[in-house]
Amino acid sequence: MSTLNDIAQFKQVSPMSGILRMERMPHIWCPGCGIGSEVNSFAEAIRRSGIDQDKLTVISGIGCTGRVAGYSNFDSIHTTHGRAIPVATGMHLANPKLKVVVFSGEGDLSGIGGNHLIHAARRNMDMVVICNNNFTYGMTGGQVTPTTPGGAIASTTPYGNYEYPFSLPFLADAAGATYVARWTSVHARNVTQAIEEALARKGFSFIEIISPCTTLYLRRNRLGDGVDWLQYFQENTVIKHGCDTRETAIDYQGKIVIGKFVDKQKPTYLESVDKRYVQVVGDDYQLYGKTVPEREAEEKAEQERIAARRAAALAEPEAGA
Repeated sequence: MSTLNDIAQFKQVSPMSGILRMERMPHIWCPGCGIGSEVNSFAEAIRRSGIDQDKLTVISGIGCTGRVAGYSNFDSIHTTHGRAIPVATGMHLANPKLKVVVFSGEGDLSGIGGNHLIHAARRNMDMVVICNNNFTYGMTGGQVTPTTPGGAIASTTPYGNYEYPFSLPFLADAAGATYVARWTSVHARNVTQAIEEALARKGFSFIEIISPCTTLYLRRNRLGDGVDWLQYFQENTVIKHGCDTRETAIDYQGKIVIGKFVDKQKPTYLESVDKRYVQVVGDDYQLYGKTVPEREAEEKAEQERIAARRAAALAEPEAGA
């Protein structure tokens, strides 16, 4: 009974109360899984960002990471397999005032939904995509994914993977993403900072988080448990900010290049739409019932409100400190 009381008290005093749905805690992820740490970093980034939670939405696909939408205490959608990004695109275009975040796994985003990933990046759609990469389809049986390292064992490659894996930072960069970063679930503060930076900017942001799947990937490959994998991350990651994303490939049990690789500005999809139609229609052109200057004035006012809320949030003690 004391344990139940401790859990109830934690839910009340947790610094993430209000950002996460504490009534659904404890979460259902496996012991040693990195997604819980990622969600904590995500929640801390939201707290620090100053974004109005009524103007924030999270979309997840199918898979272990898809549970994130259900734990987020703001509008969210747990959509069908591989379709998180097109749903997010629709949300953004229907209401550009929303800050849209996609939080899903590498199988969902780069396998089943890979076509959507490259075209959202190509269009520079204004959204943040957070990709949990654990090298396997964790919820559906441990099949090989587009990022499974060569030689790694999966349920569909019992003698070792013989396919060439994607480097997701390279893929996102080549497709046109304007912010690209990679960290691991052990780099919690860096993950928080990356998400906070992505939330504060315009354009297509892609953050990959390498994470352990203890139940399937580690067990099948006899790589130990979650603690062993976190130690592996500490000993085998190399921070290379701004490095050429062609150098970010991951070999089986090799070194992992992490850092912020891309941070640039270019017109978003809607800004490109505005520019084209102003050229064709003239200054009377309206989108969402307002002219470009009117929408720019509204956006500037909202950014000022966000800055004020962010300053107040940063003045508070860091969650968990």
